[in-house]
Amino acid sequence: MMCDKLAFIIKNTAMDKDLMHDIEILAIIWLSVFLASILSEKTRLTPVLWYLFFGSLLTNIGLLPIEMPTFITGFAELGIITIMFSLGFEEETSNFLSSIKRSWGIAFFGAIAPFSIAYSFSLWLWDNFHIALLCGLAMTSTTVSLTMASLKTEGLNKSPAATGIMTSAVLDNIASLALLATLMPIATAQASLKIDDILLIAAKATLFFLFVSFIGAILFPISKGWIKNIPIIGQFSLQQVLTNKRGKHTMLALLLIAVLVALLAHYFGLHPAIGAYIAGLIIRKEYFDQSASDHTTPKDIHFEQTLKMVDNIAFSWIGPVFFVVLGNKLLFDGDIILQVLPYALILFIGLFVGQILSALLAAKYTGKFSWSESWMIGFGMLGRAELAFVVMDIAYVQTQLISVNAFYTLMITCFLLNISVPLTIRWWKAYFQTSVKTRAY
Repeated sequence: MMCDKLAFIIKNTAMDKDLMHDIEILAIIWLSVFLASILSEKTRLTPVLWYLFFGSLLTNIGLLPIEMPTFITGFAELGIITIMFSLGFEEETSNFLSSIKRSWGIAFFGAIAPFSIAYSFSLWLWDNFHIALLCGLAMTSTTVSLTMASLKTEGLNKSPAATGIMTSAVLDNIASLALLATLMPIATAQASLKIDDILLIAAKATLFFLFVSFIGAILFPISKGWIKNIPIIGQFSLQQVLTNKRGKHTMLALLLIAVLVALLAHYFGLHPAIGAYIAGLIIRKEYFDQSASDHTTPKDIHFEQTLKMVDNIAFSWIGPVFFVVLGNKLLFDGDIILQVLPYALILFIGLFVGQILSALLAAKYTGKFSWSESWMIGFGMLGRAELAFVVMDIAYVQTQLISVNAFYTLMITCFLLNISVPLTIRWWKAYFQTSVKTRAY
C-alpha cells in the first residue's frame, strides 16, 4: 500500500515538473514576443518577421526545445485559430462572398504555378517522382495567417486586395487539402489516384460550407424569420447570448464558437484555421447591439469593445505563439546548409517570381483588380506555413521518403518566402496607397 502511494506521489511530482517546464517554455516565448514587439517599433518591420526570427534563434541556441511539448503545440494551434477568427470577425461577410467570383483565378493559377515549379525543380535535382510530388505538394498552399497579419500591421487588412488575398488563400488551401488527401498516397507509393477520393473530398468541403452557412443564416439569428415560430428554440438568438448581462460572457461565447467551428472544419478534413475564419465571417455586427435593452449605450460600442478584445487576444499574446513555434522549425546545421543553400536559393527565386507573376496576372485579368492591387496580391500569396510543414513532416519525419538535404532545401525556401511576405508588402505599401488615393480622386 505504501509503495502504491509513493508511486502515485512520484508520478504526480513528475507531472508537475513537466507542466512547470512547459510553462517555462511559454514564458520564454512570451518574452520573445515582447522583445519582438519592441524591435518591430524600432525597425519599422512587421512583428511577424521578428516572431519567426526569435523562434528560430532561441531553438538553435538551446533556449527552446527542438520538439515542442504538446501543451505548446496545442497553444500554438489555438493561436492560429484566434488569428483567423479575428481576421474573419473584422471582415464583412458580403465582401468575402462577392470576392470569391473575383478570386477563383488567383487561387487556381496561384496554386498551379508553385506546384509546377517545385515539382519540376525537384524532379531535375533528385530524379525521383515521389520526392518531386511531395515537394510540389509542400509548396502549393499559401499561408493566410502570415499574410493577413502582415497586412494588418501595415493597416491594409480591410482593403479589397486583402479580401482578394484572403479569399484566394482560403480557396487555395481547400484545393491544396484536396490535393494532399488524394495525392499523398501516390507520393508515398501506397495508392493510385482515384476519382472517388477526389469526389469525397469535394463533397466534404461543400457540406462543411453549407452547414456553416446554415448556422450563420438560420441558427444564429433564430428569433427572426419563419423559425421564430418554433416552440422553445424559436426564442433563442446569438444576440441574446452576446449581450446578456451587458456582455459579461461575450468573449467566452465567441472563442467557443471559433474553436467549435474550427473543430468542425477539422472533422470535415479541412484545416482548423479555415473553420475559424469562416466562424468569424458568419458573426454579424448587429448581434452586439444593446441599444434595444439599454438606451444609454451607443449602438456599436459593444461591438467595438469586443473587436479590440479579440484583436488583443489574437495579435498580442496567443496568436504570436504560433509564429514563434513556426520559426522553431528551422534548425541550423552549417555543413548541410552550405550544401543545399544554392539549390534553396534557386527554388526560392523560381517560386518567388512564379508565384507573384501567376497571382498578379490572374488578379488583373480574371479578378479585374488594379495593377497596384494585383501586385499586392502577388506579394501576399508568397508565404508558406501550415500545410507545407504538414507535408514535410509526413515526408521526412514519418515516412523518411525525402533526404535531409531535400528537407533543408524546402525549409530554407519556406523561411525565405515567409520573410519575403512582410518585406515586400511593406515595400509596396507606399505605392499601393498612392495608387488608391489617385483612383479615389
